[in-house]
Amino acid sequence: MKILPLLTLAASVSLLAGCIWAPGQHMSTGKLVRDGNADNSHVQLVQITPKLLAMDQASEQSAAVPPALLAYQPQPYRIGAGDTLYITVWDHPELTSPAGPQQQPLANGRLVRSDGTLFYPYVGQLKVEGMTIEQLRQAISNKLATYIEKPQVDVSVIGYGSQHVTLSGAFVKTDPQPITAVPLTLAQAIGVATINTQDANLSNLVLTRDGQTYHINLDKLDHGKDLARAIYLKPGDRLYLPYNDRQEAYVLGEVTHPMAIPFKTSDLTLTQALGRAGGLSQTTSKGKSVYVIRGAKNIENEPATVYQLNAHSPAAFALADHFQVQPGDVVFVGAAGVTRWNRFLSQVLPLTSALSAAASSHYYLDKSN
Repeated sequence: MKILPLLTLAASVSLLAGCIWAPGQHMSTGKLVRDGNADNSHVQLVQITPKLLAMDQASEQSAAVPPALLAYQPQPYRIGAGDTLYITVWDHPELTSPAGPQQQPLANGRLVRSDGTLFYPYVGQLKVEGMTIEQLRQAISNKLATYIEKPQVDVSVIGYGSQHVTLSGAFVKTDPQPITAVPLTLAQAIGVATINTQDANLSNLVLTRDGQTYHINLDKLDHGKDLARAIYLKPGDRLYLPYNDRQEAYVLGEVTHPMAIPFKTSDLTLTQALGRAGGLSQTTSKGKSVYVIRGAKNIENEPATVYQLNAHSPAAFALADHFQVQPGDVVFVGAAGVTRWNRFLSQVLPLTSALSAAASSHYYLDKSN
């Protein structure tokens, strides 16, 4: 048996197969090329260039906080059912502290009933719901003037039970927060609730007010503007901070560690995404074939956009460092042509090694005979 010609034939077949075995796809501007056939019905290719980044940055800056939120200004506090009031009539402790001055203020407080009324000596039953503190003070003064000369009356709220802001989602504390005589800002409410930074999606706080929904990017809200302190909350507002478990980008292809990257903020750049995946594989990746696929989930209704980065030059990563990756994006790094050839060889070489071992065994058997 002549082993050498067989090995030569196997190597020739391997070489031939390697030359023709390269099915796959590559991108060209505006279309997807697969096995030589153009199909541009579902994909639109866009090059990542300085002009594209400038346009995106201008669009991002124009997407500010909804004007309606900044325009709202809190009104004077209005008393409601469930509030507890402390009414002081100077020089008349029997009216101010009927339970005794040694008692806590709450023991001498006046609870506003569910029908919005309260009772006060010499005044009778008053409909106080909807009044401001100043309006109630004046109303009690006018009633007491019949019995007390020039009464000096003070009113304060010592228990707020009528107006709240509710919170849910990725907060540490989700207890309702009261609206008080001191206006409550978005920054204060978030500070009390405490964000679960490990699980929260900071890019999409949802504020619901009067049936209208507003989306706020907390991560970018206070970049030098302190806007969270300029947004006042209104009684009945609802704050929902979503979790980041469904907000992911996916890095696939010729990278060191393909992975899903969860979003905590909206400032994930292409450079950061590739960096978390260990970077491009130095031996298998094709630097020109770095793609960001966006809109693939809705590809049946409208074309997906594929952004291409030519990463052959280190300068390209300056562009990547300003390109924002969004939740749902797929970052894909294509393989170099030599990679496909090497993968084929990795499948063929075990066969040739086996043939070589068989040939050596046959040679020694023939020699021993």
